[in-house]
Amino acid sequence: MTTIGSATRSGLGIADVRVAAERISGLVRHTPLLALGSNLLVKGEHRQHGGSFKLRGAANAMVVLRPAAVVTGSSGNHGIAVATIGAACDVPVTVVMAAGTSEAKARAIRARGARVVHIEGGVAERERRARSIADRTGAVYLPSSDHELVVAGAGTVGLEVAEDAPDVTTIFVPTGGGGLLAGVCLAVDAFDHPVRVVGVEPVHTRRYAISIAAGGPVELPPSSTIADGLRGQRPGAVPLPIIRRRVDELIGVTDDAIVHALGALRAAGVAAEPSGAVALAGAMQAGCGGHAVAVVSGGNTSEVLSAAPRTFDERKHNDDDHRRG
Repeated sequence: MTTIGSATRSGLGIADVRVAAERISGLVRHTPLLALGSNLLVKGEHRQHGGSFKLRGAANAMVVLRPAAVVTGSSGNHGIAVATIGAACDVPVTVVMAAGTSEAKARAIRARGARVVHIEGGVAERERRARSIADRTGAVYLPSSDHELVVAGAGTVGLEVAEDAPDVTTIFVPTGGGGLLAGVCLAVDAFDHPVRVVGVEPVHTRRYAISIAAGGPVELPPSSTIADGLRGQRPGAVPLPIIRRRVDELIGVTDDAIVHALGALRAAGVAAEPSGAVALAGAMQAGCGGHAVAVVSGGNTSEVLSAAPRTFDERKHNDDDHRRG
């Protein structure tokens, strides 16, 4: 493990998340809360445009920045999200992907008109290459989590939970780059009562738990997990101080626990990918006292991605998406 420079403090708050929600309302889907037991709901971001919550942060950033071209590093879902927005706005997109990432996701990114660059090495090397390409070409570098606009956009997941289930007492959040967890940490200020926020990391990629315990950001060596979207090596400078200040608990889950949660979701008709099942794995491990929500962050399985990509015009909002059920 390598200790890296101190994280910067973020001035983000609930107001930034609310502004993001207004800004991206025409681009994102208000996803449903689905019942999975008497006291547990799952937030169905697998039904989001682009198949994951990542569209929220990508849309918020690109609407504000209005880039002429974008470069990003991604394990897949952020790349799909940026490529989706880029195609809608006629913005060229380049996505850098590390070794071991999903070829099905790479194909989905290309199908949306973006360029994919494969590299050897892990997530840290991926981000270095993406920054290098952006510097060389003059494109905007848009990280998957470590950006204030991305965090604020991701936080709109939490705002929707507050709107649709105001009695919730605990939210379990899958944690990779940390943008979604940081965003939910900001968004829970929308509740009129205290809400516990629990971040769930794959047991071998616990960059946030380790960094907070160490008192500063720590870079982990490359690792593997079935949750391929959560393999990052270092905490983000923007998410880390938010998470350190507000998260109630960070727990780790094994691949076996993730597979078990994935099976429970699929038995309930929820087509999640492994990374999307991590929060439920944490909820099942911790037990769900009170009323809990587990965020299903994505559903970009190989089967889903084998279908032709859909545009915004081909997708219609379902009125039931705003309801529990």
